[in-house]
Amino acid sequence: MAEKRDYYEVLGVQKGASADEIKAAYRKLALKWHPDRWVNSSDEEKKTAEENFKEASEAYSVLSDPDKKAKYDKFGQAGLGGQGGFDFSGGFGNLNDILNDLFGGSFGGFGFSGGQTGQSQQRVYRGRDIRTRVKLTLEEIARGCEKEVTIERAEPCPECGGKGAKNASDIQTCPHCNGTGQEQRVVNSFFGQTVTYSTCSHCNGEGKIIKNACRNCGGTGLVRKKATVKVNIPAGVENGMQLTMRGEGHAAKNNGINGDLLILIEELPHSQLRREGNNLFYSQVISVTDAMLGTEISVPSLDGPYRLKVDAGTQSGTVLRLRGKGLPSVKGYGNGTGDLYVKILVWIPKKLSRSEKEVIENMRNSSSFKPDLSRDDKALFEKMKENF
Repeated sequence: MAEKRDYYEVLGVQKGASADEIKAAYRKLALKWHPDRWVNSSDEEKKTAEENFKEASEAYSVLSDPDKKAKYDKFGQAGLGGQGGFDFSGGFGNLNDILNDLFGGSFGGFGFSGGQTGQSQQRVYRGRDIRTRVKLTLEEIARGCEKEVTIERAEPCPECGGKGAKNASDIQTCPHCNGTGQEQRVVNSFFGQTVTYSTCSHCNGEGKIIKNACRNCGGTGLVRKKATVKVNIPAGVENGMQLTMRGEGHAAKNNGINGDLLILIEELPHSQLRREGNNLFYSQVISVTDAMLGTEISVPSLDGPYRLKVDAGTQSGTVLRLRGKGLPSVKGYGNGTGDLYVKILVWIPKKLSRSEKEVIENMRNSSSFKPDLSRDDKALFEKMKENF
């Protein structure tokens, strides 16, 4: 498979281009390469226009989305995880509709010589997306899991099969636009004849009119229904990350293209561990005697408690590293599995009994209790001074 061109190069903009500059660049290319403008061209020219339009639309779908753009800027195509493609399963769409959606309805229509005037075009609808949240523990994030979410969505009416009428004879071709879904207007000017098109006001661009609507759905072809969807959560996801399940959103009119189900990840706080990226952090308080003599502590990890040896003479603030005890990178992107860092804090008693004080006083002048800033200890204390 050929390597895809850089999306900024496709649109002809710099990497730091603003959203308006990206939109303007795509508008120019959409006007130039939309297949509606090349209907009377050779097969080779039609194919070139189609490929260029798809390439420009795919580039715009990524660079106009802040989340996808950030991932693309950092990781390139690998950062998109297969989500960079543009969906043309419903055809290229009417050029006027595309530009109206893109630029807020500011285009009244374009007439191209040899266009599709008078031809019946079935308008393809797309259902709306549904957004929901899934709450996950760190343990679930570490290994990945399957969750069930219950949503309410529009689905095709079971009574009429999504057609809006029980009988095919109740669905008739719109007599106003003859099934094209468009109204045509010819204007003569100094520059010649211009043909413009707008959505048919009688059938709302559908090209058909329902005479006897289905009672169950009122002619819309859609009914509301609760559904339970199983969501596969990959290991390593982060708080705020969004997963997409294609086609699990609202159904569309006229049995069009279903919307998507967008799952927002909400990470539940852990009682003992703190997360930063793929790494985990934990603090353990030990007594001064354990710090002097050495001890063994139990450290919580996502796959169960872990026994960790603390060497004699460990200073407060020492950080111990457990490799591979963190979280995996989502879908293999990133730097592999993270680590678990354990910070040792030494607790100093505030009150001592008389006998305890006497013992400590006897040890005060011992060389063992005088600070010895050896090479290792000095490096630790210098680091703590910098953090302070």
